Amino acid sequence: MMPLISIQLRDGAGPYLPGDEFECRYQIDAVQANELQAVEASVMWYSEGKGEEDLAVHAFQRHVPADVIDGDLRRWNTLVTQLPNSPLSYDGVILKIRWCVRVRAFGSRGKETIAEFPFRLGSVPSPPRPVPPSSRSSPANRPTEGRATDARPTIAIAEITTTPRTAAGEGEDGE
Repeated sequence: MMPLISIQLRDGAGPYLPGDEFECRYQIDAVQANELQAVEASVMWYSEGKGEEDLAVHAFQRHVPADVIDGDLRRWNTLVTQLPNSPLSYDGVILKIRWCVRVRAFGSRGKETIAEFPFRLGSVPSPPRPVPPSSRSSPANRPTEGRATDARPTIAIAEITTTPRTAAGEGEDGE
């Protein structure tokens, strides 16, 4: 059976501000303790869009059975880091910058299971999307005036439990 990965963010999916303390918890389940060789967690960003895609890891931790008293890597772990000033999350037409927590569980026989939980760093407004010429005159399609708020919950927990996926080129049964 493939492991299940749960990820919780202390303050939800954001937006977080540069310099904020970021805390996430993660846990591996549905697998025997002796089947886990290592667990890695990282806070990272990557770009999507035209041109070359970039990726950078901001915070990283790796645990192997020798790191814990009883060798059981399935327990809840916490990753805490101070978020950087840049790059900020961005949802442009040509370029997107995404932040996420990525947890990787390395099992016996070389199997790898990955889960990602996205979050936002900063509050850069999205650029306006082009409106087709036929819909420009319709009042229903005109933007409305609004006011952005910076209200954030003091503590909100967002959680994701993933359906496992294996590393590229491996099937469900490892073939």
